[in-house]
Parts: sequence; structure tokens; C-alpha cells
Amino acid sequence: MKSLTAKKIEPQTLLIILGGLFFAYLFFGFMLMPCLNTLTSIFTVKNADGTIDPFAVIKFFLAGTMGNFVWNSLKLAICLVITVNVVGISIVLLTEYFDIKGAKILRMGYMTTLIYSGVALVTGYMFLYDNDGIITTLLVNAFPDMNPNWFSGFNAVLFTMTFACTSNHMLFLRNAIRGIDYNTVEAARNMGANPFKVLWKIVLPTLLPTLFSLTIMTFITGLCAMSAPTLLGYDSINPEIVRLAGSSTADESFPQARAALLSIILATFTIVLLTVLSAYERKGHYLSVSKTKAKLQKQKINNPVANVLAHIYAYVLFIIYMTPVVMILIFSFQTYSAIRLKTIDFSGWTFVNFFGKEDYSYLTSRGVYKIREGSISGVFSNDATLGGIKISFILSAIAAVLAAIIVVVACSYIFKHKKKGMVLEYSLLFPWLLPTILICYSYRTYFNSQEVWYVFGQNLYYGPNVRVLMILAYTVVKLPFSLRMIKAAFYAIDDELEDAAKNLGASPIITFLKVKLPIIMPSVLAVIALNFNALFTEYDMSATFASTYGTTYAMVIQSMCLEEGLYGYNVNASGRRCASTVFIMIISGIVLYLVYGVGARDLAERLEHKKKRKEVFDKLFHRKTADKVPATK
Repeated sequence: MKSLTAKKIEPQTLLIILGGLFFAYLFFGFMLMPCLNTLTSIFTVKNADGTIDPFAVIKFFLAGTMGNFVWNSLKLAICLVITVNVVGISIVLLTEYFDIKGAKILRMGYMTTLIYSGVALVTGYMFLYDNDGIITTLLVNAFPDMNPNWFSGFNAVLFTMTFACTSNHMLFLRNAIRGIDYNTVEAARNMGANPFKVLWKIVLPTLLPTLFSLTIMTFITGLCAMSAPTLLGYDSINPEIVRLAGSSTADESFPQARAALLSIILATFTIVLLTVLSAYERKGHYLSVSKTKAKLQKQKINNPVANVLAHIYAYVLFIIYMTPVVMILIFSFQTYSAIRLKTIDFSGWTFVNFFGKEDYSYLTSRGVYKIREGSISGVFSNDATLGGIKISFILSAIAAVLAAIIVVVACSYIFKHKKKGMVLEYSLLFPWLLPTILICYSYRTYFNSQEVWYVFGQNLYYGPNVRVLMILAYTVVKLPFSLRMIKAAFYAIDDELEDAAKNLGASPIITFLKVKLPIIMPSVLAVIALNFNALFTEYDMSATFASTYGTTYAMVIQSMCLEEGLYGYNVNASGRRCASTVFIMIISGIVLYLVYGVGARDLAERLEHKKKRKEVFDKLFHRKTADKVPATK
């Protein structure tokens, strides 16, 4: 009789089982369950009689003013679609399609929104256009009857976000227009069409798929706007959700359920828009081109009047884009008195807004001078600012790396198991169906108790645990973007390399670590860098999780000037805010250079740059050696 032996489980099979359990835990525990809890909370509120009324919140929504927040967000989104597309398309055409003098300089100005965004960008515009801003002060002095509070509400939000949201056009539409086959343009020109008719009949139809995607992205951005409406005083959905989340039933009627309802409304809009986008993409709007594509050549504007007007328009936009950047950079090196008076003191340049501390003396109402030691402090010597930088850096770095690791492992499984991997892929894309504010609000309410067994009964919103909750939210929100980027990198892996490694006796794990991972590593590092860049200055999620232990860099910047100079404390908050924005620009610029500059080079370009560096090094080294060696007779 043969002895029965236990079947040995291979390490690869064990890893797949453990990985499947982990992803199930991640999906059901941190994606599905919190959002379902938010949905059910809408229908479990109690009315004035103390009985559960499933339609109480809906009745309140229809009878109250909650609908105004939805309408305000819709109005902003619709108007942004028009203004952002007009400005975004025009700046791309001015720098990539038409022959405009100084196009390279113009392009650099238009791309400044890539290195600072969110709360940093909004505060930059407020520094110029607020009631005591530089430009507003100049306008009020020139026109005394002008309202100094003109930069607030809907108009201010629309103006700020119009120029803030064109960064996607400079990234995606620019690549699309540079990929147009010039043969089609030249053929139309040979048939007698003028440049503007070629643009309307040939170029723009080619760009329609990209423009449609950008329109959907802009609409969702306007619908889910947070930082601009919060700072500029506009009643939209996201700021109201954050306000209600921090309220209680003692203050107003069922605020948590109302916040949940607004979150679900946002989610509904997002799902519908993404469904429409997917249906449009499946139609396959493509333009037939010649087999040998020609590089697009810039078109000259032959009409002298149109040419002059195009140049004027281009440089007016350049001034609008560059003025906040230049002013923030200049005033970050000014003294607190010059910043307060909004005047440039060319004899008072200082680094105190970045480094070091100074004492501040002031005259009290009793006529007595007081001194506040260290009240004037820089970004890297102020405890609150430095603490915000540390928290944001650590949380963003951990979340960016975690998202990349999870997606790399998932993509490896997806490409090996095509049919089974579809379930995993759709699970990782699930957060894209929901607004960020819904995910964060769901986390805040669901994990703010000790009844969630699969996190071991820990209240993740209490005390220092909120940092763990923020890392989880950051990671989940970045999973869809990481999946799209890293999955594209996996297509570059040649199957023959894996077969060769397998024939040499390498295990699947060794093959992945030694063959696949080095190939996709540049893309993985790029995804980590881009995720970190976005999370480091993130405001929406930070506002939802706001607490003593979760005050991020963006929250510090936002609240930096609320009590500026009160009782002699926090005197140079505006200067430190300018210095913080400059610091963000530097960090973002470095990341973008590493991703789109160094990281975008192919192997041939890297070898060429390496060769040039070696030649320069050898030349310098040879010269130094020759100088040291004495001449022989």
C-alpha cells in the first residue's frame, strides 16, 4: 500500500494565495466597506420624533439650501470647461502650431502651473489680487471708486482655476499636436487653404479625442474643487462636505448624513462622466495618416493684423502666468515690513523668510514697547512650518512607494493571468470612480470608532493613528494612476526574455527581480516621483483629516496668515508663505526634471549624455594633470 504524502505547495503558489488575500483585504476593507457605510448612513438618520426616516436627508436637501452648493459646483464646472479649453488650446497653438516669436520663453511661462498648484497657487494669486494685494492696491490707488474686495467668490475662483487647470493641456494636448502628420497639413495648404482653415478642418478634428478627455478632466476638477473655493469664499460642494464633517448634531441637523449625501452626488456625477468618456473612447476616433509621418512645422500667420494680435494675446497670457511667480520669488526675499506694505525695498533683501529667526518689537496700546523673541522666523526655523514639511514628506513618500509596490505586483499577476487579472485590475481602478473627498470622508467616519474588527479595533482617526489613515487614503487614491502608468511599462517587456530566463533555470521570482524589474524601474521611479509631487502639496484630503497630529504642509500654508501679527506673534507669515511657495516650486521642478527630463530619455540619449560628460571630465582632468606636470626640456 502506497503511503500518502502531503502535496508540497510551491513558493510561487503560496505567494499568489497570500497576495490574493491581501488584495481582497485591501479592496473590501479600505475601498468597498467605508463607501457602503457612507451610502447607508444617508438612510438611517432619525427625524425629530426619534424614529428612523430613510428620506429625511433627501427632504432636507430638497427643502433647504443644500441644492445651492450642487448648483454652484455645476456652474463652476461648466464655466471652467469653456474658459480652460479656450486658454489651454490657445497656449498650445501659440507655442506648438503657430510661428510666434519667443515661443520657448512663452512655453516656460505657461508651464509654471506644473511646479506649483493647489493651495500654493491660490495663495500666490491672493498675494496679487486680494483686497490688500499688490495689483489690487495699485488699481485702487489709480481708481479710488474701485471695490478692493473684487477678488472673491465665483469670479475669483473661475479666474484662478482657469489658469491653474491648463497644465493638463500643456502635457497631453501638446504631445497630441506634436504627433500630427505634417503631410496632411501640407496637402491642405497646397490646395489653397489658409492656416486658420487648416487648423479648423484638419488639426482640431485630429485632437478631438484628447480634447474630449481634457474636457471631462476639467469638468470633474471644477466639480470637486476644494482649495480655491475654500480660500476665495465660494460655496461649493467639497468645502461644505469638510465643514459638515467637522460639525455635530448639536450645531445643526444630521450634518454627517448631509455630508454623505453630497459625497454620493459627487460620486454619481463622476461615474456618469467616466462612463461617457469610456463609451466615447471605444468608438475609436482616429485619423488616417500616411505611412511615413513628417514632423509638424510651425505655421506662419500671413495676415499682419492677425499676427500682431496673436503676439499681443500670447504675451498678455504670459504676463498673467508669470506675474505671481515673479512676485512671490521677489517678496520671499523681502522684509516683513516691505511685504506688509506691498512695496519692494531694493535695499532690504533678506533670507529670514527661509532661514533663521529675528526678534520683533512693537508698541502696545499703553505706549509700552514689547519684544517677541523669534517672532520673525523662516520656513526652516519655524516649528509649525517645519513640522508640516516633515509630516507631508514622510506620509507622501510612504504612500507613493506603497502604491507603486502594490501596482507592480498586481501588474505582474495581470500579465500572467489575463482573465483572472481583469478582476484585480478593475478593483484597483475602483477609486477612480469616486471623488477623493468621498473616499476621505468615508475613512474619517467609518474608522472613527473601535468597532472595525479588521483593523484590530483601533480608532484610526484618533490621535497619532490619523497618520496611518492618511497614508491609507493617499495610497488608495493613487492606485488607479499608478496602474495606468506602470501597466504601460509592462508592455515594453519582451516575452522572449522571460522564456530565456526560464530555460536557464531561473524561478519566476528571480526572473521578475532580475529581468522584469530592471526594465520597468524607470517608469516605476517616475510614478513614485509624480505621486510624491502631487501628495506633498495635497490639500483636499488634508482638510478632511485635519487634526493636531495630521497637520500637513498645505494646511500650514493655508492657515499661515490667519493670525499674522496678532499680539506680536507670527509677524512675517506672508513672507514665509512666499518662501514656502518657492520651496514647493523647487521641489516640484526637480521632480519634473527627473521624470520628464532625465527619465524621458531613451537608452541612446542616455549613452550620448554619458559620453559627453566623460569627454568634459577627461578634458578637465587632462588640463589639470598637464598643469601639474613640469615641462621637459
